[in-house]
Amino acid sequence: MDHQGQLRRAALAVGIPDDEVSRFLQHLRLSIRLSAGSSGVPVGQFGGLPRLPVGMDWPSDGVSPLPFIFSVDCAALPRVDGFGLPADGSLVFFLDHEQAAATGEQRYGRVVYVPVGTDTEVAAGPTDHPSVDKQYDVVATLRAEFPDWFGADDEDEEDDEDDDDLSPFQQQLARDLERDLPHLDELRALARDLWPPDSGYASAYLGGYADAEVIKSFAEQTLAWREKTGEIVIPAATWYSQVERETHRLTSEWVSLAHFPVENEHYYRSDASFVIRHDDLAAGRLDEALSMAELIP
Repeated sequence: MDHQGQLRRAALAVGIPDDEVSRFLQHLRLSIRLSAGSSGVPVGQFGGLPRLPVGMDWPSDGVSPLPFIFSVDCAALPRVDGFGLPADGSLVFFLDHEQAAATGEQRYGRVVYVPVGTDTEVAAGPTDHPSVDKQYDVVATLRAEFPDWFGADDEDEEDDEDDDDLSPFQQQLARDLERDLPHLDELRALARDLWPPDSGYASAYLGGYADAEVIKSFAEQTLAWREKTGEIVIPAATWYSQVERETHRLTSEWVSLAHFPVENEHYYRSDASFVIRHDDLAAGRLDEALSMAELIP
């Protein structure tokens, strides 16, 4: 479905200029929300054992098998503008979130792409692993996402950002946005009507914006490397603002392949994600996806 066209037609119908709609659409991303439910066509599986190519070894970190998180049938997922998932086949996600969070090493996460037509079988895996949960199917709906500095309408108080919580750089972005989009509130309301916000527990999200803290860490690493190699010199007083600008630039290059909560009774919050560059995803280079995990006491 042409989702951008869907929003454009709705906006033009209420008199919002086309060029303003185009600018708004530059910031809109749709994510695919996966949740358990009896209504809708199943698009994936959480828990249990996945189907892997016949003869394929269960993915491991080199020593121990990696926990299976979930799998999705790409052909059953809704197609989303600008999100270059494979048109068919399946994606299978494995992650040891505790080790990933503790070490930051990529060997603790893996995405397996199984092309359509591949002979598969239910994998013989570590069924006694404490992270192996009861199997259940998930269905898909769409959710509208915007950058953190974008703000939110009055109905979306949970995600609302007070101006005082934004940095000067983000405040300038927000002011520029309001100047360029006089119908910003109406456009946000239209997006909300087309793709309502969350209702109930979500097992995972595919697509949308990558976690801001993840992209910020990439920005810090990029700038530190460029400075170390002598390509640039960043005065200490401007380091933070340079990181913000680099984060803003990298946000357009990266997309969240998957983001999901992980169970851990010892932490207040635990989240995990796989992120990938748009170019790598479009080219089918799924082995370039990076796994991230965060455990907050």
